Amino acid sequence: MSNNKQKDSKTNKPVLEDVQIDIQSDEEFIPSEGLTSSEVKVLQAQWGPNALEEKVTPKWLIFLQQLWGPMPILIWIAIIIEAGIQNFLDMGVLLFIQFANAIIGWYETTKAGDAVAALKASLKPQATVKRDGVWETVNATTLVPGDMVLLASGSAVPADCKINKGILSVDQSALTGESLPITARDHDDVLMGSTVTRGEVEGTVMTTGMHTFFGKTASMLNQEDDLGNLAKILLRITLVLTFLSLLLCSISLAYLLIKKESFVEAISFAVVVLVASIPVAIEIVSTSTLALGSRQLSEKGAIVARLTSIEEMAGMNMLCSDKTGTLTLNKMVIQEDTPVYCEGYDQAKILQMAALAAKWKEPARDALDTLVLNAADLDALDQYEQIDFLPFDPAIKRTEGTLRGPDGKEFKTSKGAPQIILDLAYNKDEIAEEVKAKIDELGGRGIRSLAVAKFENDRWEMLGLLTFLDPPRPDTKDTIEKAMELGVDVKMITGDQKIIAIETSRMLGLGTHVETTTNLPALNEDGTVPKEIPDDVAQHIIEADGFAEVFPEHKFMIVEILKRQGFSCGMTGDGVNDAPALKKANVGIAVSGATDAARAAADIVLTNEGLSVVVDAIYVSRRIFQRVKSFINYRVAATLQLLVFFFIAVLALHPNKFNDKYDEDFFKMPVIMLMLITVLNDGTLISIGYDNVRPSSRPEKWNLKVLFIISIVLGSIACASSLLLLYLCLDSGSDGSIFQKMGLPEMPYGKIIAVMYLKVSVSDFLTLFSARTVGFFFSQKPAAVLLIAASCSLILSTIVACVWPSGESDGVPVEGLARGDYKLMAVWVWLYCLVWWAIQDTAKVVAYKLIFKFDVFGARSGAFVNVRETNDVTDATPAARASIALVEQKLLEQKIDAARKAVLLEQEKGGDNTKYDELLKQLDHTKEDYKQQFADARADDEPTARASVSRMAKRRNSKPLTSDVEQGGNAIDGLNNAVDKENMSHGIVTKIEGVTQQANKAEDTLVGAANVEN
Repeated sequence: MSNNKQKDSKTNKPVLEDVQIDIQSDEEFIPSEGLTSSEVKVLQAQWGPNALEEKVTPKWLIFLQQLWGPMPILIWIAIIIEAGIQNFLDMGVLLFIQFANAIIGWYETTKAGDAVAALKASLKPQATVKRDGVWETVNATTLVPGDMVLLASGSAVPADCKINKGILSVDQSALTGESLPITARDHDDVLMGSTVTRGEVEGTVMTTGMHTFFGKTASMLNQEDDLGNLAKILLRITLVLTFLSLLLCSISLAYLLIKKESFVEAISFAVVVLVASIPVAIEIVSTSTLALGSRQLSEKGAIVARLTSIEEMAGMNMLCSDKTGTLTLNKMVIQEDTPVYCEGYDQAKILQMAALAAKWKEPARDALDTLVLNAADLDALDQYEQIDFLPFDPAIKRTEGTLRGPDGKEFKTSKGAPQIILDLAYNKDEIAEEVKAKIDELGGRGIRSLAVAKFENDRWEMLGLLTFLDPPRPDTKDTIEKAMELGVDVKMITGDQKIIAIETSRMLGLGTHVETTTNLPALNEDGTVPKEIPDDVAQHIIEADGFAEVFPEHKFMIVEILKRQGFSCGMTGDGVNDAPALKKANVGIAVSGATDAARAAADIVLTNEGLSVVVDAIYVSRRIFQRVKSFINYRVAATLQLLVFFFIAVLALHPNKFNDKYDEDFFKMPVIMLMLITVLNDGTLISIGYDNVRPSSRPEKWNLKVLFIISIVLGSIACASSLLLLYLCLDSGSDGSIFQKMGLPEMPYGKIIAVMYLKVSVSDFLTLFSARTVGFFFSQKPAAVLLIAASCSLILSTIVACVWPSGESDGVPVEGLARGDYKLMAVWVWLYCLVWWAIQDTAKVVAYKLIFKFDVFGARSGAFVNVRETNDVTDATPAARASIALVEQKLLEQKIDAARKAVLLEQEKGGDNTKYDELLKQLDHTKEDYKQQFADARADDEPTARASVSRMAKRRNSKPLTSDVEQGGNAIDGLNNAVDKENMSHGIVTKIEGVTQQANKAEDTLVGAANVEN
């Protein structure tokens, strides 16, 4: 066994930890000279392909899965019953619905997987290998242990290898998060997933596929997939509605049998009502709505591999992100700070001298050459002739160029490690203290440096330092700020050094509270996170702005612990070391250029550079959430309306008791009518994916109790109006009936069936428009697609009700409303429905107002609780309670710091600084005051916390936070008083207003979560 302990020269840390080669030890290692084809075949049979194992569900199995579940099973039962009583027409209708739902679900499920598979297929890895004595390029998946491969600059390391002989620079950032390449020498390990940046050597393949470090990390992905949050919600709703449907249909069936109805007719009726009332298409419509959202995201450069992750992202309130290659560019960039130690030089001239210490006319040989040559003016170097060049040698840690200038004089330039270049300088004793102090200061901020020197007049002179670091992507800071404004806390998790992580976090505005893994618990022996996590550990993770020097298992653990605390956690990353956490997160996001392992583990794969699409995805997902919620709200209401209507009608409204002309013992509709209602409704509802909605400013969460209350209000009024209309129709032949008083004719029973078909159809569609808004239905304009689809279905339903041929259907007499002498009944039904729709919509608005006013089931305060599964702050874990308004507090401190910076810049311009001094004082006071207020509000001592939040509530309710300090007694008031709007710049005034607005938002969050009125 070999456990390589190669160390990085800068950090003195093991580059590889926990990597074991199961072939031979370092002492036994014999470099390969290549294999024969027969040997390769034997080893391929033994080791398998050099690729990650992936669980791929066959498309045929996905289709079969659509036919299995609570609702499909109920339909199968109904189909069997209809076949048993030889009602083949109804059986055929049910089979059509079953397979139509399955086909739609199968199509939407497989489409996203096909897109990811196509992306992966376009990135097949290649390897140069020596077999049968000949070098050839092969598919890297065919490699086996013992193969001799060529590892050259720019190529990916195709498997875990040992270097036969030579020196190689390798970029391991995808594995470790370290930005700079490491140097590997004879018999050192280089890992699959890393990239060669300089050098060319022959190597021996030691392990392949799942046996590599890459593969062992990926093996952490082989866990059972959690049931998605939307799937859980839909299952709970479905079970409740299915139970209610079974209960009421069973009671109806028993009642009919007791009344001596024929078994066939009674069972047929019960089955039809059951199928019509259960939300058969609830999952299909939800999936289709999510699929439309995935198409919107694909247009923005994001492929959605798991559709339900869109719903998960809508509720995401914690986003963990890898640093290297995700938040940053994963390439070093020269910074403006350039310490100069030789008179007459500036950054441009030092860059020119550094470029002369490289082969500037050839492709860059390593990361530092790339850094310098990309920044220097190469055209200006044409006047120099390079006579000799000394490439980088790890032993001397510098490069050197010998040149002839335009004046014919020869000189040398060198670039390399600052300590090495300093030792060359003739005046090192004079500048050593200054140089070392600067290097220490830069190192303390995580900024690296490259020294440059020039040799002429028989001496080396140190010119200066070029400073560089892996900078954030251009859009990262803005993306993070926008995410935080949407209520999503952001944490950076990186394998890089702590000092580098702190500097990056500071630049991004994330804060500088970056921890290492010291306080994290160890994983269990089987690689799982301990079941019991102390509250202080969870609190430690929540309060940290980021973590540094972590390994894949630590990222996995952090995400797992955050999920256990109730957070809906997202994770962005690109490397193998990110894959386990991407898989574990509620929403895993692989950025552009991510490794196969990261893409395979992710729910969303970005195809464009940058993270701005993440904010787009949050907006899109919250819109989709609103649409899905509107649909489910409607679907529950429609189910309750239909189910309760038939239940009460069967038990209480017997047609033959109203009129001797009616032969029916109980009211029922033909199956074809009920199925037509279902098909037209569900077909129209697919267009809800295009509806106009307003995305929430906070992470979304399900409040099923409130949803059911509103659904009951909507459904009960629609049901009551249907029962009333049925009663009026059945009673139309009685003396003094409402129909007679209105001058309407007595209704034939066949027309009563048509009336109720039209009433139920119209009420269902109108209920949809009420369910989609919190205010009145006209408060939010519906999308044209939805309006057109609903209008077409309503017109079609009306036409069907009017022209239905006279006769019997399923043994039930039916007659179109436009047939016979009186042809205006459809108009009256429409007027009736519109009046009751107004009543229904008004009742809904009143219900919402009462629910929000009295915070029923946490309808108002629950939005501020950072726990997905609860809407009551008292049900949250202590750590989650302590995180309330944490994001708002971070944003407030960011805005205070930005305002402070603007004031300092203005102060530097000169003039009367007294007013600026006072403003700076008030900004510092505001920051500290709010820190204390938030600390008190989150205190473990309940009276202290309650009193603090109550003070905020009283202040918020009594006046806006802009009055004078004597009245308000609040730091923000003093800050506003310190602003001289007439004499201070617009930029400063705007930033102070931003501070005030964020303070309001932060206080509102704490007050809202605690449900404190005064």
